[in-house]
Amino acid sequence: MYEYYENPLCTRYASEEMKRIFSRERKVRTWRRLWLLLAENEQALGLPITDEQLDELRAHLDDADMDAAAEYERRVRHDVMAELLAFGDQCPKARPILHLGATSCYVGDNADILNLRDAMDLIRDRLLNAIEALSVLAERYEATPALAYTHFQAAQPTTVGKRICLWISDLLFDLRQLDFQREELRPLGCKGTTGTGASFLALFDGDGEKAERLDQRIAEGLGFPRSVSVSGQTYSRKTDYAVVQVLSGIAQSTSKFAGDLRLLCHEKELDEPAEPGQIGSSAMAYKRNPMRSERISSLARYVICLSQNTAVTAASQWLERSLDDSANRRLTLPEAFLATDAVLCLTINVARGLLVYPKVCERHLQEELPFMATENILMYCVKTKGLDRQTLHERLRVHAREAAEQVKIYGRENDLLQRIREDDAFALSETELQTLLDPGAFTGLAQQQCRRFLQEEIHPLLEANRDRLGMGVEINV
Repeated sequence: MYEYYENPLCTRYASEEMKRIFSRERKVRTWRRLWLLLAENEQALGLPITDEQLDELRAHLDDADMDAAAEYERRVRHDVMAELLAFGDQCPKARPILHLGATSCYVGDNADILNLRDAMDLIRDRLLNAIEALSVLAERYEATPALAYTHFQAAQPTTVGKRICLWISDLLFDLRQLDFQREELRPLGCKGTTGTGASFLALFDGDGEKAERLDQRIAEGLGFPRSVSVSGQTYSRKTDYAVVQVLSGIAQSTSKFAGDLRLLCHEKELDEPAEPGQIGSSAMAYKRNPMRSERISSLARYVICLSQNTAVTAASQWLERSLDDSANRRLTLPEAFLATDAVLCLTINVARGLLVYPKVCERHLQEELPFMATENILMYCVKTKGLDRQTLHERLRVHAREAAEQVKIYGRENDLLQRIREDDAFALSETELQTLLDPGAFTGLAQQQCRRFLQEEIHPLLEANRDRLGMGVEINV
């Protein structure tokens, strides 16, 4: 029996890599490196900080006393100060110069940006691997005809590969959005309590150039070309919204993918992978439910809803700073990434093991093809046999209505072709009918579109990111 609530994102769904990015241990280690980075650059710009103090900080970057910090936080009710006091206890010589000129957001916001950057990089790798897995399927089935649907009603045929390209196209859109927002990320730098840099200006005796150089050096030390140009105490919370909107887009794409799979599983045209001992239903032993696709849909819905949280947070910030964002961001940012990570791991797993059944696709197509072929039959008879279009159109209308009644009322096979074959008004031979009913003649440019899309957009992308492909994913439950 568990004593406390456990977050299912951590216990059931998300990967170890993503959980580590948002772990408390990483946060504390990052804060300590930020404090060291500040002190190193303040020393380099002339403040009286000794090498001995810096060495002491370096010696304790990875041995934080979590229990001591927790005890401090119970007393001071301030998480940054608690970690600062615990760090100071371990570094008594450096304690006087720790956090010099900084505010809590110096460590908090800069660490958050580093988390967002690293988490986006992991999501990018997941996206690339999902695209690769689907592209393999698209190539394999580029010419396989399948019934297409509008309103989930039978429509003009497509190919299995072309349909898969629709899923890939959505993920490619998301990848481009992610790359844009990843490039736009900027750290807070060191801007002080209201973003004016006043505390650092005072530290450097009014030397504004040094204060600005310190901010630039901090940004470069974090791996960015520059920090945000202007800020209040925090970076704009619109950044969080922009990032989570990318995750929401990924959730939308994968939910569409999973929804399509669930429909096609019902049609028995494909199956998602399943373990040998996997149970579909506790009551119905024969069932093979698309549980992975359903889980994608479920988690994706959660991410989409979280994006609204970041929008409200950005809209509700007061002036240079208010703290009503803090508790919300502690939940929203990690969980949006954890859930998106889980969704993409599932997507990769499903795509790599997806089972397509061409014979079932063919059967469904043949059931509807007689109705779809009527226009081709009409045009052929008028063009090659010189028959009257209006007369044949009426004959087709009558035959189609009667054939539909056989299917819908009596549950019989679609006998439209037999009716046309036996109607002397069309004067069609069996060979002519079979030629007119070739499924490939009804899929338009689907195969060519699939091949061109893969060759022009997907293959170059995958080749450019070859070192990011082949990553393992594990489905925990």
